[in-house]
Amino acid sequence: MRALSIQNLTKIYANGTEALKGIDFNVESGDFYALLGPNGAGKTTAIGIMTSLVNKTSGTVEIFGHDIDTDLESAKACIGLVPQELNMNLFDSVLNIVVNQAGYYGIDRRTALQRAEKYLSELRLWDRKDDSARNLSGGMKRRLMIARALIHEPKLLILDEPTAGVDIEIRRSMWDFLRRTNEAGTTIILTTHYLEEAENLCRHVAIIDEGRIIEDAKMSEVLRKLQREIFVLSLRDPLTKAPTLPGFETSLRNDGELEVVLDAKDDLNSLFDVLTRAGISVVSLRNKANRLEELFMGLVEGKHQVSGGQGD
Repeated sequence: MRALSIQNLTKIYANGTEALKGIDFNVESGDFYALLGPNGAGKTTAIGIMTSLVNKTSGTVEIFGHDIDTDLESAKACIGLVPQELNMNLFDSVLNIVVNQAGYYGIDRRTALQRAEKYLSELRLWDRKDDSARNLSGGMKRRLMIARALIHEPKLLILDEPTAGVDIEIRRSMWDFLRRTNEAGTTIILTTHYLEEAENLCRHVAIIDEGRIIEDAKMSEVLRKLQREIFVLSLRDPLTKAPTLPGFETSLRNDGELEVVLDAKDDLNSLFDVLTRAGISVVSLRNKANRLEELFMGLVEGKHQVSGGQGD
């Protein structure tokens, strides 16, 4: 069964703004799905409609087979939402915030306490359970919102910019937690401006711009559309100038690091064959560019070139 099915979804606000222009996309049960786009693209509007916080203008939305028009309560019971903005009572304790949320779903207090301990422990907040939420750091508040969203153990977890403003160490620990949650069977939809986050976590991606879906595919298929990649090679022996490698564009970052450009026709095996013949030993390599960000910009710019015509 599909976790989410959206067909021809539109939203026109009272001021005439057309936030969604007939979008279609589906999320399969168990998937980890990225919904990406610039500010104002329509991501948050789409999430608002899925979670009944925003009224749609037209179209259909089904959550695990429950139509939000005819079976809203069942649809909402399937969803856990972590919104962009903090929307909890900051003067309440960490434990109460999570346990009280369970009450909205008819969960008895004993079960709620057991689950709260489980999720707060996994998110490294159990030792702060009696603290007022206002005394938590920004990263802790974000993790608290995730624990609150999971207390009724929803089948679909929707995360709207969950790591905004969170430092790298906390962000990566949250990534690990979300991977485990997804592997345990929870379907996850993620919006983020940290595009490396989507590339690391998600198996499918939809890119939305100006209320339209401009790409919807497996992450691996989307990334294959890039024409070139830039790798940074850490060298065993320093160089004084960039070497000539037949078929590859190179530049020296410093005496111990070499940048190499790979076109779509190239692969790493052919690169290392050339490096071996040149007598260059490599200790490690990494991608220099964020491939998904390059792709996103290319898709958006390409769409505007097509739609803009010669008058632009």
